[in-house]
Amino acid sequence: MTLQDKLLEELRDLYHAEKQLVKALPKMAKASTHEDLRDAFESHLEETREHVTRLEEAFAAMDEKVRAKPCPGMAGIIQEGSEMMQEGEPGSVLDAAIISAAQRVEHYEIGAYGTCAAWARLLRLDDVVTLLEQTLEEEKAADKKLTALAEQEVNLSAASEGMGEEQEMEEEETVSSSRSTGPSSGRSRSASRRQSSSATTSRARAADRRRR
Repeated sequence: MTLQDKLLEELRDLYHAEKQLVKALPKMAKASTHEDLRDAFESHLEETREHVTRLEEAFAAMDEKVRAKPCPGMAGIIQEGSEMMQEGEPGSVLDAAIISAAQRVEHYEIGAYGTCAAWARLLRLDDVVTLLEQTLEEEKAADKKLTALAEQEVNLSAASEGMGEEQEMEEEETVSSSRSTGPSSGRSRSASRRQSSSATTSRARAADRRRR
């Protein structure tokens, strides 16, 4: 196998990966509650469709048929994200989880497109290099946008959401504890008074016997 054969194989792998994403991104957008995050996914969906077209152009530039090769790596990442969305409840915490899944996708693609562009450059396939680098830059930009959304908004909201739930639980525990200990405390005080009265009576009787 030559380097060009390997490049072609990787492009077919990427072609299948992008096709999978065209189906997955609308689901991620629908599951997102944060408006800016939903907009980011919808915007990247349009870019992803363009990525598919560019790969088709790259095949043409190499005089090769457009054909996909199954991409289990992307399938696994998408499956993990799908399970995460099914298990989570709508809110900032789920949004943060969706971003983490989306960034796994972006990092996978950044690595793949970067490698393919480097190989194409060595093989002097200039038209292919141009197409791959355009997509590579868009993948990097999408990853940066997700990072900004996570750090500046979504993660902070998710952390606040979690602290709010913990505070509610602590308040419920405090109320429950006060209810359970209140009557017993009263009983303890009554028992203590009875014990004190009994001790006083015993001392009085002892003193009376001594006087006799």
